[in-house]
Amino acid sequence: MLKTTLGYATALWSLTYGALGIYWATGGAGYPFAPVDDDHSTASLLEGAPVGVVGPTMVALGLLGAVVAVLMTRRERPADGQGGGWVLQGFAVVMAVLLALVIPDYTPLATLALSPALLVFAFTGVPGAQDGIGDILYWHRVNILIIFVGGLLWAATAVSYHRRLSNACASCGRDDRPLRPWQTPEGALRWGRRAVLIAVVANLPYELTRVAWYFGWELGITHEFHQMMADTPGMLEMGLAMAAMGVAGSILTHGLVQRWGEIYPRWIWFKAGRRVPPLLAIIPASTVAVVLIPAGLMNLRLPGTHAADSWGVAMPGTLWVVWGAALGAATYAYYLRRRTTCRRCGRGAPETAALTSRSGALVAHSSE
Repeated sequence: MLKTTLGYATALWSLTYGALGIYWATGGAGYPFAPVDDDHSTASLLEGAPVGVVGPTMVALGLLGAVVAVLMTRRERPADGQGGGWVLQGFAVVMAVLLALVIPDYTPLATLALSPALLVFAFTGVPGAQDGIGDILYWHRVNILIIFVGGLLWAATAVSYHRRLSNACASCGRDDRPLRPWQTPEGALRWGRRAVLIAVVANLPYELTRVAWYFGWELGITHEFHQMMADTPGMLEMGLAMAAMGVAGSILTHGLVQRWGEIYPRWIWFKAGRRVPPLLAIIPASTVAVVLIPAGLMNLRLPGTHAADSWGVAMPGTLWVVWGAALGAATYAYYLRRRTTCRRCGRGAPETAALTSRSGALVAHSSE
């Protein structure tokens, strides 16, 4: 049921965007990649791209994508020697990467980071000179979020179809083959620790530069740029807040390989000693991992990224690609260690249960 719903949702998304491509290519209003003023620029890969090129491309990919998504949903596992399955899956992967990682910019990351404030602003109004919530989430940005969601739909469709091609469980992804060494809880703990280390180190340049700017040290920027930030109310404070969020995220990332990421610690007195639900860590960590990568790729496209006197503006942000990839890997390692017997296929017991128990003991031992 979930497979069918997911596939048809992806097909509907693609068909809708294909239809919008026809509308915009024929002169319809609201083309989302039209050039805009600097205050409303989204820094997307397609920002300023001509509708005469983008519109027909959207039509072709949208209509083709709708057909492919339906085929991937309705088609059963191809028989041995019957081709076509990997072609469909390859198309889905390319669409997922383009829509979720390459075309967007910092908008998904900013929306996630500012979501608590945006929720409050929806009821109280936006403080300052901005004209309501629509001046923050205007059409160009909303379109980026819609494209990002489309990429996630294609990614999920690709995963579902890959499991059918591999004759694996549609729910947990396991098949009848024995676990490879890196898939065991012990193996996942080893490479998961390395992934956590990389994730934490990758964001240090961003955190250091933003803290330095707040305290007046012009690290990686010109004096004029620092003065502009100092003269703009709240700009240095926003950078400091983002650095603090990065530090908090790094601390939480350690929970993916520490005992307190599996069992609530004593300082959380109302939950102490209870098992941490795996999804409580997996959902937020994987969400952050995914939104970091397009923001990092956007920083690579910004002018002056490699300039000697202004490297601090965008260069630290390019490392978000590494941060996101490493955080995603660490999250996957955490999932491998925490997963239990699949309710759908019954795989994972009793061997996995024993391995999971030993993995928990290893984590507890390493944190003592």
